Amino acid sequence: MFEIIKAAGWPIWPLLFASVIAVALIIERSITLRRSRIAPPGLLEKVVADLRRQGVSPEMIQRVAAHSPLGQVLAAGLRNVKTSREVMKESIEEAGRAVVHDLERFLTTLGTIASIAPLMGLFGTIVGMIEIFGSQTPGGANPQQLAHGISVALYNTGFGLIIAIPAMIFWRHFRALVNSFVLDMEQQAIKLVEVVHGERRG
Repeated sequence: MFEIIKAAGWPIWPLLFASVIAVALIIERSITLRRSRIAPPGLLEKVVADLRRQGVSPEMIQRVAAHSPLGQVLAAGLRNVKTSREVMKESIEEAGRAVVHDLERFLTTLGTIASIAPLMGLFGTIVGMIEIFGSQTPGGANPQQLAHGISVALYNTGFGLIIAIPAMIFWRHFRALVNSFVLDMEQQAIKLVEVVHGERRG
């Protein structure tokens, strides 16, 4: 592996740095963006049952908010349970925007790496091409410099694509996952509003 890095030249180091960041972000987001952690099933039913049994209390709101991101959205509605439907929905939407911002954390960075990795590889290719042309002398080509230039050009192009392809796949996967969580939380929040205002039984 070290021989490959040595053959790829100095342009490979930014690519390696980007790959380490990409792997770390993919692992972190894979652990964080799990349905059981973001929008656990049965939470809304439990909240509605507690609401009908004992009403809203500060302890209940705090417990629900600490449960999960979905709990934070539902807790915002519970804090305004005695207000109008419009005020309750507005408070839920505000909490939802904050939750979505947290869910999308680091996705911009991952998407940026997916976009710039091929460009960084292309930069390495250009550096390699410069070395190839530099190997040409009036007395003929320098074989060692020519071989090194080819190695720099090809390895950097390959590394750029190897980094960009998985990063793009995971970025699109996480974006779709976040969108599905947002839709699910919106639907459950609307159910809570309808239950509180007597438009739905549960």
